[in-house]
Amino acid sequence: MTNLLKFIAISGTTGVTENMYVYEYGNDIIIVDCGIGFPEEAAFGIDLQIPDFSYLVKNKNRVRAVLVTHGHEDHLGALPFLFQEFKVPIYATKLVAGFIEDKFADYGIRGIKVNVFDPEGDQFKIGQFRIDSFRVTHSIPDSVGFSIETPAGKIFHVPDYKFDWTPVSQKPFDIAKAARLAKDGVVALASDSLGATSPGYTHSELEIEKTIELIVEEAKSRVFFTTISSNISRIQQVLHVADRLGRKVVLLGRSIEKKSEIARKLGYLNYGNGLVISSKQAAKLAENQVLYVVSGSYGQVGSALYRAALGEHQFLKIKEKDVVIFSGDPAPPGTESAVNYIVDNLIENGAEVHYYDTQEDLHVSGHGSQKDIEMLFALVRPKYILPIGGTIRHMRAHRKLAEKMGWKPETVFELREGEVVEFTKDSAIKGETVPAKSVLVDGLGVGDVGQVVLKDRKTLAKEGVVIVILQLDKASGKIVGKPELISRGFVFAKEQQSFLDRAGVELVGQLQGKIRKGDGRGAKDVIVDFLGRFFFDETGRQPMVLPVVVEV
Repeated sequence: MTNLLKFIAISGTTGVTENMYVYEYGNDIIIVDCGIGFPEEAAFGIDLQIPDFSYLVKNKNRVRAVLVTHGHEDHLGALPFLFQEFKVPIYATKLVAGFIEDKFADYGIRGIKVNVFDPEGDQFKIGQFRIDSFRVTHSIPDSVGFSIETPAGKIFHVPDYKFDWTPVSQKPFDIAKAARLAKDGVVALASDSLGATSPGYTHSELEIEKTIELIVEEAKSRVFFTTISSNISRIQQVLHVADRLGRKVVLLGRSIEKKSEIARKLGYLNYGNGLVISSKQAAKLAENQVLYVVSGSYGQVGSALYRAALGEHQFLKIKEKDVVIFSGDPAPPGTESAVNYIVDNLIENGAEVHYYDTQEDLHVSGHGSQKDIEMLFALVRPKYILPIGGTIRHMRAHRKLAEKMGWKPETVFELREGEVVEFTKDSAIKGETVPAKSVLVDGLGVGDVGQVVLKDRKTLAKEGVVIVILQLDKASGKIVGKPELISRGFVFAKEQQSFLDRAGVELVGQLQGKIRKGDGRGAKDVIVDFLGRFFFDETGRQPMVLPVVVEV
């Protein structure tokens, strides 16, 4: 149908990361955001999780552009993986464009130029979509919401926002422009639901600066401050604090250094000459005259904070009486254990650690709470509401807020990954779903680690492995000698050798009469089946059993 507008939630509706949404009208498709996720399976060798591009690859000749709302990894980090499938124009604000081009350079993809737009004036047309934008307030400057106009009506797309009238960037939510764009009527609002369970309004970023200053002012030794590298507003705040308190600042860690350099070059990070110094220069100063801004707030292995905390950094170690400040979201899914590991190591080394569990208001969310959400509803007044960017419980809370303000339950669509809503000027219904499975990135491999491989890795990590070496006589098919059982991560062989020997004897009894000449495959099946049951009955654990059958 030519008058049909489709909204497709590829990912980002049941988790707080990996945001990717598709708008489709007639022969034209645009993508809004293309972010990474942080999988729970990180401990099993999985680096990242990315959206499922299969629907877009299938329809790549109709994909006209990617629009990016802001500079966080969960909204732009998967772009290099999308470009391995096909290339498409990208549109973003100036700071976000700088981060995107740097991201592509990290992956060795050169020559990518982002189309930069100014939300205060630029409007552009992509196929049958007319795009306008307006500034929103988030924890990173240059964030926007989109007004996407089609022949079937207008949709507002507003992820990751709050109403902060005193932001660090001094550019608050452009409520006047948003109201002006909405005055002719809005079919649907796709907006951030992450704060839907939090009462009141989200606090201003301004309040954090006072807390940081109090901690730094009382510190008698070095201060290490960590936040996510794209949180330019928070980095600006700690630079202000250091300058007022007479401390020099060292930017430490590749991601912090690069993003800060990009932000300063583009005019989004401001500080005087001489405030930021090198590590070598800092080594010549008294310890109470230095503040380090370090990468690794999520406990990433190999980050500057990780190496300094564990004494593995080439010239820096966090030691007793040093002060460490974590200023960021409580660790997102998949990173809690890594953050806790770093915090525990720092405390054990005698450092004074300020982090989210200490209830010191070291983080103000970039996401609107209930009153912010209600304000956006009242400002836009859409016919239909699409909660995005949260979990199932956040979407349900989002729905309840809408119902409290007069929207009927059937006008709020709680979507799972791959689900579609089809809009006309007069109606909205669920459409056919599109493919949307989890795509895991393992080193250089994309999607080659499926659920079977992941399950094997989990088993190996939790239960261990037993390798069974069995020799069969090629002529008769009979067992030669005793099977050898080698345990790794299951039982300690020296102490449990008698147990493994007994398992071998029991196995021989099971194999007698069940294998035929030349039937090595059949012997392997019996080994796996019997030992799996035997080990569980004896220990309550199920190690992976790897049979090696050698015909002699």
